Amino acid sequence: MKKKHDLNTKAIAAMKAAIKGVIAQHKKSGRPLPIWENGKLKYISPNKL
Repeated sequence: MKKKHDLNTKAIAAMKAAIKGVIAQHKKSGRPLPIWENGKLKYISPNKL
């Protein structure tokens, strides 16, 4: 059971790292970041990231 827990932990860490990278890219390029909120697509300004 330990291996499954370790794999889950690694997957979550990889997802968090990927999200941080995407946010950094959008901030650097000045593009708004699309997110899904309350069943609708919303864009966050790079100034608010």
